Amino acid sequence: MTIAIIVFAGFILDCIFGDPQYLLHPIRIMGHIISRGGKFLRKENQSKYAAFISGTVLSVFLIAVVYVFYSVLLYFLYKTHYLLGLAVEIVFCYQAFAAKALKDESMKVYYALEESDISKARLYLSYIVGRDTENLSEEKISKAAVETVAENLSDGVIAPMVYMFIGGAPLGMAYKAANTLDSMIGYKNEKYVYFGKFAARFDDIANFIPSRLSAFFMILASFICKLDYRQAGKIFLRDRYKHKSPNSAQTESVCAGALGLSLSGDNYYRGVLVKKPVIGDSLRPAIKDDIKLANKLMYATSWLGLVVGIALRMVFYVYV
Repeated sequence: MTIAIIVFAGFILDCIFGDPQYLLHPIRIMGHIISRGGKFLRKENQSKYAAFISGTVLSVFLIAVVYVFYSVLLYFLYKTHYLLGLAVEIVFCYQAFAAKALKDESMKVYYALEESDISKARLYLSYIVGRDTENLSEEKISKAAVETVAENLSDGVIAPMVYMFIGGAPLGMAYKAANTLDSMIGYKNEKYVYFGKFAARFDDIANFIPSRLSAFFMILASFICKLDYRQAGKIFLRDRYKHKSPNSAQTESVCAGALGLSLSGDNYYRGVLVKKPVIGDSLRPAIKDDIKLANKLMYATSWLGLVVGIALRMVFYVYV
């Protein structure tokens, strides 16, 4: 039952306080290690094989160190006093969630649009998406904000939740290490195509089941939120693989169907047009209120995942 308690309490803390803005946040520390490790291990004119091995060493090292560090630390804290270990593990779980941060950052875009300040909306959007935002219309800004909420639901909420329900904060933080590695070096550009290959593939594997659970819970959440759950299921079945990543379009397709929007498609990245397939059907133009709906759907999905996870842990506790 301890795991059910820590995951529930960690999620509640995230709902209340959101992302703690301090320098020693573990994700920032992981990012610093990746940056320094990348500078040390990735050399200019490396062979493809050497770059792959170097990136694999960095990835395996960070994931293993994170898991061992949190496991050992919590072991001694629980040995010292159960409540001390419980309290600290709750904080660690809280640090792994990103639901409120996702909502807060996307809602900054909404409030800027509400004030009819499209320049500010473009600026806030640029903080949470990779595409160029300078020339986006209000509709495209709204679509982009919806996309980022839908796409990041899995790796920001459901995936760490899944791993914490399995192995507590140590496994949840090991997942966050893998996800941070992918976000920093898992690119198919000249610099990281081989160095970050292991990180990208490992992240795909780690998110394979959580992304599909997220999509399933989101379809149920669409029904609860009185959105078009039938269309959500239809677009999910049709468009869930319309992305370079095997996981990213899982939740994005559900959200597109539930809201009756078309998402993704062609966009400019650093001045270069990148062609992507369209996800969903454009049954209506996107509006700023769709950002609020996407966040409502995100939270409903997260609570469903939490309730199901707690129920499964209780069954495990009683019968195993």
